[in-house]
Amino acid sequence: MDAAQQEATARARELQRNWYGEPLGALFRKLIDDLGLNQARLAGVLGLSAPMLSQLMSGQRAKIGNPAVVQRVQLLQELAGQVADGSVSAAEATERMEEIKRSQGGSVLSNTTQTTSSSGAPTVKRVVREIQSLLRSVAAAGDIIDAADSLAPAHPELAEFLRVYGAGRTSDAVAHYQSHQN
Repeated sequence: MDAAQQEATARARELQRNWYGEPLGALFRKLIDDLGLNQARLAGVLGLSAPMLSQLMSGQRAKIGNPAVVQRVQLLQELAGQVADGSVSAAEATERMEEIKRSQGGSVLSNTTQTTSSSGAPTVKRVVREIQSLLRSVAAAGDIIDAADSLAPAHPELAEFLRVYGAGRTSDAVAHYQSHQN
């Protein structure tokens, strides 16, 4: 790899860090390890070709172009956390991965098992992830921060919303969402 390719790869990984919280190679390797997958299976669940997954992991490509794929990544991260804390068994995880694979992305208001609580209402975390996914499919985290900085003097609440949901952690966005209900 020549210097220009190395620079392009480093830039792609930095963009990935801004957009997804970490380079996709690291994120996808965690999912592979935590969920007992191989790259081909992960690509299948996400709805990506194996070469596209490889390009994203290696930094040859920076961005996941399809918002539904970004949403599936988020669902797999959530599932991996549930497997790690023991709230979902390996067998249940396999079944959930099939559901995730079939999911088309979609509305916060959709009424599917992975997006709703037992009452039938979307979970707070699910609503927050939908908002984050939408914002992050429109602009990179750095651009969202720039927009928030521009809005801050006249509209501090909107600026905070953009920062929290567009570039912040899901846990912070959940806390923000809950603090603004009622």
